[in-house]
Amino acid sequence: MTLRTVKLHDIANARSGDKQNRLNIALVCRDPAHYAAVAEQVTAGRVAEVFAARRPTRVVRYDLPLLAAFNFVLDDVLEGGVNASLGLDGHGKSLSFLLLDIEIAIETPVARLSQAGHRSA
Repeated sequence: MTLRTVKLHDIANARSGDKQNRLNIALVCRDPAHYAAVAEQVTAGRVAEVFAARRPTRVVRYDLPLLAAFNFVLDDVLEGGVNASLGLDGHGKSLSFLLLDIEIAIETPVARLSQAGHRSA
């Protein structure tokens, strides 16, 4: 096994939505084998750092291990919510892309890495 750095969008999908001024982002690992690495590295604190420019007052992570998924809830990041915000994305639908841009380290079998390198050559 070897460690490699990937962006979350390489190994997971995300979907975001809103409830007033609260942003909800579901993050689902495509391969359940990546769940532990994501759980260890994508903490509520790290997500708060990624969204620091939006000044969340609270970030909570809910773990859903049977689904290899997480649900992040960020308070006060939607500029007052869909009815009050002058932002182009009052619902926060595009904000999942901020989360998917996080880099994490995952273990990859050496054979898989050499096969991947062979295909792209």
